[in-house]
Amino acid sequence: MTSSTEATKRMTVGQALVEFLACQWTVDGEVRERTIPGVFGIFGHGNVAGLGQALMESNADDPERMPYYQARNEQAMVHQSVGFARMRRRRATFASAASVGPGAANMLTGAALATSNRLPALLLPSDTFATRVADPVLQQLELPHDPSLQVTDAFRPLSRFFARVERPEQFFSIALSAMRVLTDPVETGAVTIALPEDVQAEALDVPLAFLADREWHVRRPLPEPGPLARAVAAIRGARAPVIIAGGGVIYSGAEEALRRFADATGIPVATTQAGGGSIPWDHPASLGGVGATGSTAANRLAAEADVVIGIGTRYSDFTTASRSAFQHPDVAFVNINVAAIDAHKHGTPVPVVADARTALEALEAELAGHRVSREHVDRVASERRSWNAVVDAAFLPSGRDRPAQSEIIGAVQAASAPRDVVVQAAGSLPGDLHRLWRVRDPLGYHVEYAFSCMGYEIAGGLGVRRASPDRDVIVMVGDGSYLMLHTELVTAVAEGHKLIVVLVQNHGYASIGNLSESVGGQRFGTRYRRYDPATRNFQGGDPLPVDLAANARSYGVDVIEISPGPDAIADLGRAVATAKASPTSTLIHIESDPLLPGPDGGGWWDVPVAETSATPSVRLARSQYDAARERQRPLLG
Repeated sequence: MTSSTEATKRMTVGQALVEFLACQWTVDGEVRERTIPGVFGIFGHGNVAGLGQALMESNADDPERMPYYQARNEQAMVHQSVGFARMRRRRATFASAASVGPGAANMLTGAALATSNRLPALLLPSDTFATRVADPVLQQLELPHDPSLQVTDAFRPLSRFFARVERPEQFFSIALSAMRVLTDPVETGAVTIALPEDVQAEALDVPLAFLADREWHVRRPLPEPGPLARAVAAIRGARAPVIIAGGGVIYSGAEEALRRFADATGIPVATTQAGGGSIPWDHPASLGGVGATGSTAANRLAAEADVVIGIGTRYSDFTTASRSAFQHPDVAFVNINVAAIDAHKHGTPVPVVADARTALEALEAELAGHRVSREHVDRVASERRSWNAVVDAAFLPSGRDRPAQSEIIGAVQAASAPRDVVVQAAGSLPGDLHRLWRVRDPLGYHVEYAFSCMGYEIAGGLGVRRASPDRDVIVMVGDGSYLMLHTELVTAVAEGHKLIVVLVQNHGYASIGNLSESVGGQRFGTRYRRYDPATRNFQGGDPLPVDLAANARSYGVDVIEISPGPDAIADLGRAVATAKASPTSTLIHIESDPLLPGPDGGGWWDVPVAETSATPSVRLARSQYDAARERQRPLLG
């Protein structure tokens, strides 16, 4: 890459990396923005003299060029990056720098989350000495069968791109390859550059051309004529088609094209968790969520569909209700996806490998004048009315001292504004939100459900707020997930980023408790109770005297505690309004009854039950499981 006559600058690898990242730009049509607008970092002996020194020097020279941000947990740094990236439609993300050993290992969960969600995150874990001059150093793995293996090698199966900079000269090609993957709509995910601590501090001659502004243009491939024609023919011949809109609709900015297509054709639209916001909840074609956590409207129409048009979805088991959602004996799939792996799923003979927006625009033109039957449109309207009535009823305050989670969601929904963003990831809330939350804005629904990572919510919500400081971010989190990772509340306070956190306290794991009951497990190990030495379990006894409101208050967050009682839901609505009017972060603590389920949408999820058991509840669950599996379709692909 270099030549003897080329202008260069003498820099360390750490300095060159910071300077290089500051010059990277993503271009998506008319939008041009910094690919890496900042670096999160927790410093240790592995990076304090390398990247740490480079970031300090950059800050002193130009604080705006490559801002540095603190974090309290390495996993949370990556969660912030992912939350930010989704709100920026994958055009931008943060870099996350960690030290050797435990610092790097703490980022592994974040890497898996980013790759599972196909959202970009640049990871810069430090590594032990490339020269091995001081082996074994503090926090180094020492494996007799392979001295080259280190903690960073664990990132290989979790990353869409992985490279270790063993020598400074390798840095140029590695950095460019990392950016290519990071900005590619098909390949993106966790991108990991492992940086040995000695290499970070080594100097090399860096060509000035390498440090010049560089643009990475987002690919928006058009559908090829042949696949497009086959898709058009399949849709024209369908009697009861349904669209499954996934995250690809959001990432490509295709929601307006989807709305126009639904208006023109009358084809109804169901959404995945990642596709929430693809179409407003009150649009005549909107069926709400589909699959295991979907609405009756979406699931009934999906069951009858003769053509399923998947747009930007990877067809997870929750979307397909573990392949029980589509019951038409001759169901056919038209899959539109920028990733070939998803376009070919279910063995479809009609894969369309293309960007969601360009494909929808092409379909709209080719299907001009085509519309589904009046009967199908009326069926959609009828199912929508029925489901909306169910949701309305679920939102009504019951007057119980500890309300159902559906009542809590209804109160938060009523107090929120159309552009507010609800953030969630794990527990029972994702299912209830998918069924009940009425999404009014394309970016207003942010549920991380590819990895469904406990602890994502607050850190991810902070990333959302960084990306959209003009929106209120409402983080809904259960006590189990809150306990996993709440420390980024300190980061929010330190930097003045406002979050509204609704902490639903149910003294355990509500989702896994319900799942445990469904498989005959009697909620074993899912309650937060005192340990009983006699029975050697946590099944009985009183709830733990844990005060999570006090925990949040100790971080400097404003706290509103909702007392149990018949007015709890009304008090919650007022608390959300107060939090929205405040300029600072607020945590609202409310107790719920985990034994009061929300409305069922008729979906199923395949969780195997023990085939033999001495426990009657397990035997009953197995018989119900065997019956449910009768609806499971052996779909291809």
